[in-house]
Amino acid sequence: MKKIKSICIIDDDPITVFGIKKMLNSFDLAEEIKTYVNGKEAIDEITSMIEQNIPVPQVIFLDINMPIMDGWQFLEKFLALEVESKIRINIVTSSIDPYDTQQFERFRSTSHHIIDFKNKPIRKNDILEITKAA
Repeated sequence: MKKIKSICIIDDDPITVFGIKKMLNSFDLAEEIKTYVNGKEAIDEITSMIEQNIPVPQVIFLDINMPIMDGWQFLEKFLALEVESKIRINIVTSSIDPYDTQQFERFRSTSHHIIDFKNKPIRKNDILEITKAA
């Protein structure tokens, strides 16, 4: 399997971040894994990457419920950026709120990016499916 150049994990839960990183590393799937504890930190760096003409991560694992800027706010700002390549955005959540499902459907239907929705905990099969599609 071809390695993904860059993956980012946007999640304030250190256990989830640790688990996703451990699975990604065990399959040796990425050259680089970046982590952010909130959406603002991530969108600021991704915006800077675009301004410097640096490729953005090909795969994003995105939590919904985070402080400062949540996943939906991040997604709103990310989708407003001029990113031509298709990015695989994986919403990773423990939420069972129907609002979150509606938001996912809205974003998925209005974006050229590949947006998926997975419930925590993420399993090895999920990781393989997500990265294979990238």
